[in-house]
Amino acid sequence: MSRWLRWLAALAFPCLPVLIAATLAANPPRAREAPRAGFVGSAACAQCHAPQHADWLQSDHARAMAAPVLGDFSGVEARDGQHAASFHRRADGFAVRMREADGSTTELPVSESFGHDPLQQYLVLMADGRRQALPWAWDSRPREAGGQRWYHLMPQEQLRPGDALHWTGRDQNWNFMCASCHSTGLVRGYDPVRDRYETTWTEISVGCESCHGRGAAHVTWARNGRQGPNGLEVALRDASGGAWRFVAGDPRGIARWEGPPRQAIPAGTETCAPCHGRARPLVADPVPGPRLLDTHAMLLLERGEYHADGQIQGEVFEWGSFAQSKMQRAGVVCADCHQPHTGRLRAEGNAVCTQCHLPARFEAASHHRHAPGSEGAQCVACHMPAVTYMGVDRRRDHAFSIPRPDVSRVVGSPDTCTACHSGQSQEWAAARLAEWHGAPRGAPHPGLAIHAGRQGAPGADQALASLALDRAHPAIWRATALSLLPNRATRPVGEAVGGTLLDPEPLVRAAALRALDNLPPTNRMHAVRLLNDEVRLVRIEAARALASVPPNAIPAPARPAFDRAWGELLASERVAAERPESHVNIAGLLASRGDLAGAEAAYREALARDRDFLPALVNLAGFEEGRGRLEPAQALLRQAVAAHPEAADARYALALFEIRRGRVVEALEPLAAAARLNPAEPSYRLTQALALQRLGRVAEARAVLALQLVQHPRHRDSLLVLAALLRELGEIREADRVAAAAAALR
Repeated sequence: MSRWLRWLAALAFPCLPVLIAATLAANPPRAREAPRAGFVGSAACAQCHAPQHADWLQSDHARAMAAPVLGDFSGVEARDGQHAASFHRRADGFAVRMREADGSTTELPVSESFGHDPLQQYLVLMADGRRQALPWAWDSRPREAGGQRWYHLMPQEQLRPGDALHWTGRDQNWNFMCASCHSTGLVRGYDPVRDRYETTWTEISVGCESCHGRGAAHVTWARNGRQGPNGLEVALRDASGGAWRFVAGDPRGIARWEGPPRQAIPAGTETCAPCHGRARPLVADPVPGPRLLDTHAMLLLERGEYHADGQIQGEVFEWGSFAQSKMQRAGVVCADCHQPHTGRLRAEGNAVCTQCHLPARFEAASHHRHAPGSEGAQCVACHMPAVTYMGVDRRRDHAFSIPRPDVSRVVGSPDTCTACHSGQSQEWAAARLAEWHGAPRGAPHPGLAIHAGRQGAPGADQALASLALDRAHPAIWRATALSLLPNRATRPVGEAVGGTLLDPEPLVRAAALRALDNLPPTNRMHAVRLLNDEVRLVRIEAARALASVPPNAIPAPARPAFDRAWGELLASERVAAERPESHVNIAGLLASRGDLAGAEAAYREALARDRDFLPALVNLAGFEEGRGRLEPAQALLRQAVAAHPEAADARYALALFEIRRGRVVEALEPLAAAARLNPAEPSYRLTQALALQRLGRVAEARAVLALQLVQHPRHRDSLLVLAALLRELGEIREADRVAAAAAALR
């Protein structure tokens, strides 16, 4: 069940609406602004930087939490068929009265507004310090654009307390999910013993020090005559004297950077990335200044979050797509396109692009093939497809990729051409692009390898290895390729991991260390070389790779480095101590080091956070079974099935437990249920067929595999088992045909 050891969204914080209302009445909301060492506040900056401060006041950053309440709280009601609420003013502020799924009504006082454009959410402060986001939001767009209305963020869901996405759930908790990016100088203040928060901030919204770092040393420098280093932790201004300039006679028509290497402003992107990308913090309450991968583990191009060709899919913000772009590799930073203090574009429409892309070439109809001035002639129409999140928030992909409908057709992703030309096919779009600009040249699109890896297609290991080893591709593509390598030690897998462990890109090194799991255990010793890596994320992954290596097998000179990296690893997991998955991860790590008491305590901590947390139940069951405690293990698995009747993994885990006990008949029902609940996972039906074969029910096993191969015709293990069954049934010719089909997949 290693898939559950990833950083997952946790399940719910269980509490009942009737109890919530009473708790809120007895504990009125209060703000928690508090000083933090080194922070001085945006007002101190304004004394010397009045123009920048004035620009900042117009920005989304300044209004991230401090915007005025925009919603209509005049007693109006809102209904969407499944949900209903009314919105009121009270003597002490604002309140929302909501009808719950069970028909009960809860009135909740609003503690803070959250955002302002294109929607505004509202928070409720609980007695234990949790701030929870309500499911009703105010659409703040103009009325003519469909705004100025209340709407439910999950209109298709009838959520109850205990559900992950219910407003009381952990996934709606502002302190953990949102606060670090919406406030300045945040101290989350989670107390794991009491399971409560004392969250504080120096500014409720995103102030100067959220980007420039703590300002105390800079203020001291200014007051003392500006002698010596200016004390600013993050210098975002490009002081190199360079500029983007067009080169006469360059047929590409793309500006080049003329000046010193842009290492003068590496923070130009890294400062934005933790909040404008999906990331897991590695340290508690990080401040701007350190290297990105010293404080955050950035999300790779994972299934469900990105299409295989790299297009945004889930709510992943901008960094992951920008990290794929040619512009990022050329040295472009966020502030080249966006005014850093207002957040607005430096120019409107195509003018922001023609700063670096020669208008005579790229604004010409010969390039974009649309009527000049039309929507289709806008650069963003083809190169920055948009996805709408939270009902009304339209965000653009920042990979600035060239449309590839030929690749989209293979990997099943949308493409910008047929998104507008909805009556045409992707084959038509690919043919038009080839006619205008020629057929795509160069190496295969990396999305093809990612798609093959996600599908487990034949030859995926070679395609992924080639992508991982090709330094012409961005680090995020190569690291993603390493993360998708199949869990078997083929030659391409070994070459990919061995060739990237010492890669110049730390994101790639970290992914290579994770991929060591796909090689024989002796290969893990290569991680020793990276225990002293300069980047925290790499050191952490080196320690993780060595977790199961016996302590005396680590060379004596490397043991102090391992101990340091191991401490960093455990600390990084404890950053999310309020989340049950944090404790499941810690339990697995401690168990691998032989600390069984510590592992059991960590599993119990996970279940204390959520008694029905599926990864904790399943992994603790395996832990108990490994210690010979079969009855508690079985009870945990049955609890998992009862709490998660739609979870195929829970049924499968119970079935495997029964098989290991020799109770094959008892395993058949949960195996059949697992296959029914998740037919996309071939191991469920394969195990079901093997169980039937073991019971002598060969014809039934054959029928299960026949059904399997309709959906997974290239699943080699299923073909091999079917060939064996056919031989048992005396169908030798058909068995030979199926075996030959399996052999052809090698």
